[in-house]
Amino acid sequence: MRNLQTLHLLSFLALACLFIKISGSNSVRPVLTGPDMAYLGSRVAFHCVLTAPDSSLPVTYELMRDGDVLVASDLQGDQPASFFQKVAATSEGSYRCKATAGRSTGVSNSIKLSVVTPASNTRVISEPFPPIAYVGSDIVLSCNVSRGSHLSYAWFFNKKEVIPPTSPFLHLSGNKLVVGKVTPEHAGNYSCMAWSRVKDIKRFSSSSEIQLTVKVYVSKPRISFSITKEGDSYHGNVTCWSTRGSPPVNFSLTVDETEVGSVTATEHLAAWFSVAMVPGRDMGMARCRVTTEVQELMSEPVTLEVAPVGGDVKVEVEYLYRADSKLAAARLSCQISRGTFPYISWLLNDSVLPSETHVVSHVQRRLSHYALNDHRQTLIVAKPGLEKSGYYRCRARDSYDDSGSWVESAAVLVQVTEHNMNTIEVITIAFCCFLLFMLAVGAMCVLKLLDHKQAHSHIATPNSSSDALPQSEPTRQSGGEQANASSADCDVENQTVEISV
Repeated sequence: MRNLQTLHLLSFLALACLFIKISGSNSVRPVLTGPDMAYLGSRVAFHCVLTAPDSSLPVTYELMRDGDVLVASDLQGDQPASFFQKVAATSEGSYRCKATAGRSTGVSNSIKLSVVTPASNTRVISEPFPPIAYVGSDIVLSCNVSRGSHLSYAWFFNKKEVIPPTSPFLHLSGNKLVVGKVTPEHAGNYSCMAWSRVKDIKRFSSSSEIQLTVKVYVSKPRISFSITKEGDSYHGNVTCWSTRGSPPVNFSLTVDETEVGSVTATEHLAAWFSVAMVPGRDMGMARCRVTTEVQELMSEPVTLEVAPVGGDVKVEVEYLYRADSKLAAARLSCQISRGTFPYISWLLNDSVLPSETHVVSHVQRRLSHYALNDHRQTLIVAKPGLEKSGYYRCRARDSYDDSGSWVESAAVLVQVTEHNMNTIEVITIAFCCFLLFMLAVGAMCVLKLLDHKQAHSHIATPNSSSDALPQSEPTRQSGGEQANASSADCDVENQTVEISV
């Protein structure tokens, strides 16, 4: 029996000790405070304090990282513990505080510390590289850093911040700026800034500027040629050019599918090539090729053949009128049946009209009444006056041979006066005159018909004092008068038909 009582007593004491131990451990309740973000290389402080301290027992504080890594420890009385440390890359993690008082131990709340690395060595990278984009294509700019974490980004175009809602075709995505459907307005200097913030402290790193070049696709090349004479030899000058595009571009010339020259144009969209030429001979089929890093285009072919001036030459005249039907000018055109490069000269009454290149004042006053168009092929005679009326001729020779012979047209009389009437006025006046004439003829026919009727009435009335005439004669006479009347009626009817027509 005594042994049984002893066993119960020991069991009670064990339960009491366990209860005291559990009660003692629950009495230690530490709370940890500290930062959740910190810059790399900075100093931070964690504070651990008990919610219900027992001043009779010393307390040991331990700062733990990621559950089991001891960072620091401190022995305090009833005062909180502070742990100071310099932030390193390995400082990032989850921190807790363990407090031990006597045989009681408690673990605090958890604080996750993020180590923020400031941005450094920021630069802009383009895709494609170098930063050259053609109109309508896309280009992606990236803001890259050699070091940095927890970063935000800002972009600048020509030193002004890019705000996507107000910048069409510009899209921000992370550290990238996407320029979609590039236009010439997107060309310029781009830079970026990478920055981070910890509480009220902001650290940033800015890149240098990168220049975005926007190119225009080159248009289909065109080709033309001219000819010059040096001594007894002739030289051809072939011109290749494009109306649109961004240099540099490469122009090459082929004659009969054989390349004869190549030039890289860096400033202007044109190139010139020298070829051999003989007037009157076919020197081959020439084409221009333009090449860029993304394009290759060919011009239409042209035959390198020069036809000397010759054949018939004539002048065609056209009068030009204003809205009020007054003569405004006369346009003369020199028509040449053959000649690739003609030089045309105009003559008035066998006197050569002055050239547009003259600069003498009185000559300029005379030239104000004339204008040459279409490579001197058209002569406009303005401000009509009697002094510009006369016989006009044109003559032509090869423009590349000053000593060549002239081919002349026949003289054409040009009446240039202020009183010239147009065709409509002439037709109107002629029609009115014809109408008046026909009305006069009609009136005369009507009067003649009336006279015949009066004469017929006098003959048909019998005379009371005279003897009766034989019936046959009056009948014949009346028949004759009726015939005359019928004839008159026919004339009137015929006349009426003509007037109606």
